[in-house]
Amino acid sequence: MSGGGMNEAKLIFEKSVEGRRATQKTPSDVGHSVNLNPDYLREAPPELPELSELDVVRHFTELSTRNFGVDTGFYPLGSCTMKYNPKVTERIAALPDFAGLHPLLPQLRLGGMLTQGALEVIWRTDLLLRELTGMAGFTMQPLAGAHGELTGIMIMAAYHRDRGNSKTTVLVPDSAHGTNPASAAIAGYDVVSVPSDENGLMDLDALREQVDDRTAGVMLTSPNTLGLFNPRVKEICDLIHSVDGIAYYDGANMNAIVGRARPGDFGFDIVHLNLHKTFATPHGGGGPGSGPVGVVEGLLPFLPVSLVVKREDGTLALEYDRPKSIGYIAPFYGNFGIVLRAYVYLLMLGRDGFLGVSENAVLNANYLRTKLKDVYRQAYDRLCKHEFVISPSKAMEEKGIRAVDIAKALIDRGFHPPTVYFPTIVRESMMIEPVETESKETLDDFAEAMLEIARLAKEQPEVLTGAPRSTSVRRPDETKAAKELNIASL
Repeated sequence: MSGGGMNEAKLIFEKSVEGRRATQKTPSDVGHSVNLNPDYLREAPPELPELSELDVVRHFTELSTRNFGVDTGFYPLGSCTMKYNPKVTERIAALPDFAGLHPLLPQLRLGGMLTQGALEVIWRTDLLLRELTGMAGFTMQPLAGAHGELTGIMIMAAYHRDRGNSKTTVLVPDSAHGTNPASAAIAGYDVVSVPSDENGLMDLDALREQVDDRTAGVMLTSPNTLGLFNPRVKEICDLIHSVDGIAYYDGANMNAIVGRARPGDFGFDIVHLNLHKTFATPHGGGGPGSGPVGVVEGLLPFLPVSLVVKREDGTLALEYDRPKSIGYIAPFYGNFGIVLRAYVYLLMLGRDGFLGVSENAVLNANYLRTKLKDVYRQAYDRLCKHEFVISPSKAMEEKGIRAVDIAKALIDRGFHPPTVYFPTIVRESMMIEPVETESKETLDDFAEAMLEIARLAKEQPEVLTGAPRSTSVRRPDETKAAKELNIASL
C-alpha cells in the first residue's frame, strides 16, 4: 500500500508510549477484599495500548473522518439501496422505553404490560408489510436479507417435506444475487442456474427445459440486478406451481416497485424484504439488518417461532406452539430496533409516500442512465427500474481502462464507487443505483465526474490507472487478502 493525499494511518498500538495513561486512579480508602479463582487470573498484564485521553480522542476522531457514508456523500452502490435514513427514525428508536427494554421481560405475566408496546410494533409492522406485498403473514426474526433468504428456503423445504414431495433442485437466474444460490445450497438443494435471454431476463424457454418433478422452487428478483423488470413473471410463477413448486421473491430491489406492485399478485409464495434498504434503516458496516419473510396462507404453519399474535382479550403475546414450524431462526424479537425504525418510516410515508419512493427511484436511475448512455457502454439500452449496468466503452478499453479504474477515480472526486464486476454476466460491469433520495444536482455532479473520467481515459489514461490519490490507502492487492488470509494481528 502506498501513501496518498492523506497521512498514513497508524494503528493505535503504534501510537502507544509505555507508561502513558488516560486516567489516574485515586487510591481507595475503603477496606475491601475480592477473592478471585486463580484459574481466571492472567499470568501477565494484557497487551493494551498506552495513550493519553487526548491521543485516544484524536485517533478515533481522525478515523471517523476517513469513513464514507450516505450522510457524507453520494453512494450509488448498485443493488444495495444506500439511501439517506431519516433521523426521526433514530430518535424514536432511542426512546428509553424502547431502547432500554429487556427481551426477557414476560409478555403477559407480571410486568407484561412493559412489553406490549414492542410487541405491537412488530404486530403492526407485519400488517403493513402484508399490505405492501400481498402476503398473508410475516416473521420478523431474520437478522439480514441473506438470513431471510435462508429462512424462506427452509420454509420451502418444510412445505415439501409436509407434502411428501421428493424435491431436490432450486432454479436461480444467472443474474441473481450471490446469496440466492448460497441460501439454496445451505438448505440442501442442488442449484440450477437459468441463463438470461437477449433482453437480460430469465430465458423462459430454458426455464421450461429445467422445470420437472425435482423442482422445489425458483428464486427470482424482479427487477433483477440489471435493473430490468420481467413482464412474464406471472407466467414463471405459474410454471413453477404446475409441478407443486414454490415461487420465492428476493425483495432486495423492492424500492423500485413498492407501493405500485405486489409480489403476491404476481404469484409469489414467499417474499423476503430488506428493512435496512427499502424501509430506510441504517445500512452498511456489517449490520444490524433485518430481513422479514412473508408467506401466502398455505405456508403460514411453517413460519419460525415465535410469532406475535393478538389474544381474545386484546393483549399481544409470542406464540410458540407451532407443530409445523421450521423452529428458531433468531432469539427474541430479531433485530427489534431495525423493525422499529422501519415501522416509523412506514407510518411517515403512507401509501402516497411509497408511490413517490418507487417513482423517484426509477426516475433517478433513468435520468442518470440517459446522461451516460452516449459515453459508456450500456448492458441493455432501454428503460430500467431502480438501477442500471454500464461498462467502459470500446475506446476506454483500448486505452487499458477497466471498471476498477473508473471506480477508483470516482473516490478522488468525492463519490463512492458503484458496484463493480457484478452482475457477472456483463463484462467489466458497473451497477449504478442512484436511489430515490438523491437530488438532481447530486446526480448532475456525479454524471459530470463520470464524463470527466471518460475524457481522461482517452487523453490521460495513466491518471485513472493511478487513482485514487486522495486516500491514505491507494490500491491494495485485489486478491492478496483472499489468498493469504492473516488474522493473527486481529
